[in-house]
Amino acid sequence: MSKQIGIQKKIELGDGKVITLETGKLAKQADGSVVVRMGDTMLLATVVARSEVKEGQSFLPLSVDYQEKYAAAGRFPGGFFKREARPSEHEILISRLVDRALRPMFPDYYQADTQVLISLISAGKDTMPDALAGLAASAALSVSDIPFNGPISEVRIARIDDAFVVNPGMKELESADIDLIVAGTLDNIVMVEGEMKEVSESDLLEAIKEAHVAIKIQCQAQIDLADEVEKSKTKREYPPQDADEDLYKEMHDGLYQKLYDIASQCISDKHLRRETFDNVLAEYMEGLSEEEQEEKGGLVKSYFGDIQKKAIRHFVLDHKKRIDGRQPDEIRDIWTEVNYLPAAHGSAIFTRGETQSLTTVTLGTKLDEQTIDGAVIEGKSKFLLHYNFPPFSTGEVKMMRFTSRREIGHGNLAMRALKPVLPNGNDNPYTVRVVSDILESNGSSSMATVCAGTMALMDAGVKIARPVSGIAMGMIADPETGKYAILSDILGDEDHLGDMDFKVTGTADGITACQMDIKIDGLRYEVLEEALAQARSGRLHILAEMEKTIAEPRADYKPHVPRIVKLTVPKEFIGAIIGPGGKVIQELQKESGSTIVIEEVGDYGVVDIVSENKDSIDFVVDRIKGIIAVPEIGQVYQGKIKSIVPFGMFVEILPGKEGLLHISEIEWRRLEKVEDSGFKVGEEIEVKLLDVDKKTGKLKLSRKALLPRQDRPHRQNS
Repeated sequence: MSKQIGIQKKIELGDGKVITLETGKLAKQADGSVVVRMGDTMLLATVVARSEVKEGQSFLPLSVDYQEKYAAAGRFPGGFFKREARPSEHEILISRLVDRALRPMFPDYYQADTQVLISLISAGKDTMPDALAGLAASAALSVSDIPFNGPISEVRIARIDDAFVVNPGMKELESADIDLIVAGTLDNIVMVEGEMKEVSESDLLEAIKEAHVAIKIQCQAQIDLADEVEKSKTKREYPPQDADEDLYKEMHDGLYQKLYDIASQCISDKHLRRETFDNVLAEYMEGLSEEEQEEKGGLVKSYFGDIQKKAIRHFVLDHKKRIDGRQPDEIRDIWTEVNYLPAAHGSAIFTRGETQSLTTVTLGTKLDEQTIDGAVIEGKSKFLLHYNFPPFSTGEVKMMRFTSRREIGHGNLAMRALKPVLPNGNDNPYTVRVVSDILESNGSSSMATVCAGTMALMDAGVKIARPVSGIAMGMIADPETGKYAILSDILGDEDHLGDMDFKVTGTADGITACQMDIKIDGLRYEVLEEALAQARSGRLHILAEMEKTIAEPRADYKPHVPRIVKLTVPKEFIGAIIGPGGKVIQELQKESGSTIVIEEVGDYGVVDIVSENKDSIDFVVDRIKGIIAVPEIGQVYQGKIKSIVPFGMFVEILPGKEGLLHISEIEWRRLEKVEDSGFKVGEEIEVKLLDVDKKTGKLKLSRKALLPRQDRPHRQNS
């Protein structure tokens, strides 16, 4: 028997679910490494940090990457190269979930390059690995010597049949009306993200509380694991960054009141406000010698930012007023428009303050569905939402390369917000693509996407259940005085200087999605409850503004939208509709000018007929009904002669169904040759179905049975 290597801790989740943490067995040259296992799903998390901080470093360069190995699921990667390449959107979204939970937990002084890598190395059939990634990363940091104010953990909490379940399986999740990933420490919640089917604020709050119970257990298990790892007991020390207390005091004494007074002016224009603040910094820098500017310029800018943030926060808490002049719960002015783009299937402009989204909807067929080919999740998606954030939206010049992680994250949030209200099944035959282009940005652009997306869907005629709106909430709190202010519809500046970014989307009936990042310790549930209530009020106000422009979906699609008619046929007829080598379906498409898509679903074939022309669709429907029709004995058919042979002719009485009209059944008189009948290939002929051979299925046809019988001449006696 092999020797036991490593240290293990087990976490009981209930319902027979067990999570195992293991360290000291794999990847021992990393600063910290842990394997997390639940069922047959295993993740390896490693962390490595530089021992020195780069000169002039002023932020934490943390990178978090999650990757799914296809071998973990016993599969080959797709594509030509057959190896894992750039991360998928699914992997990026999980990386973001972990990053957002970890980043606030590092000490302020810690600014060393840090890399967290999480790999799915074994994929169980029904275990969701995204719920384990945050736990794995935090555990790797906890057993390392890297400074870390954790541990944290993430869990999935779902409500299934009115009961909360921690880390449910994929099949269980299909019937959930709440699906959240919640991250937290022993004492606090730090991150929430998920989707819901129009649930109440109290239900969301209850789900977060249930998740925190499991999070505490997982955090304690990490502490117990780290206690057995000698390396984790002494954390690295990094030399303090440059500091000049005298300089800070001098700047604070000279600049704080000026900055407070500017905040009090409540300048609504973002660029003018920024310019006014920057002028104070420029004026201070001009008072320094060239040597002082070169030597202390970096510190001056850093201290200026700290003092500016402090002055603005104090102004807001002192006066319950915001830097653009609004009250804490006041929403910026909104204007909207639909059908702005005449050639698009649906379009809308949503503008709130200095944030603007131009959103389009495109309706496509099954051929436009997105194929999902991940190591764990496979399938197709017929709802896509893409969010674009060009640099001009903030008046900046930047290189435009790949879609950023932020764009993927914001698009996913908006997609989850709208997905619960989309029609299902036969009520929505289309593949739907929503694209939000942010043309101006000053906070809450993802929520503008939700609002514009709702309006564009209604403009396109998509029968959504109810309109959805979204709002970004913020908060500024002073733990020393206990003062706090909850802010509705936050600006970009308020996001930067605040303690919470809480995005909530929903209908008039309930919440459909949320995303929350908390930057301070000790946020009380009562405050969170107050924020949710204020968010609901703001959300309903925004809905009312949207409904002034469009309140419900168009009664019909626009004239240039392709119509889709869906037919369901028995599975055995799929081959007949397609024909040998696709001959039948290709001829149908050529003759009608429509697009025909066939998919096998269970015991049936689902046929989508797509065309902008109703006559074209009707033509195809009639032909397909003919193909799937069962020939009836005794029925008269208008057939078409397909070929002539010495013993008769083959007549097509239904699409793809031919029968033999024997020479003796063409007419009452005796024919020596079939050609004597005068019929030719391609002519139409009326025939009656006499019989169907039970063994072979061959059809026996007659024409003479439809003709008046002629008296035969009497034979004369010899």
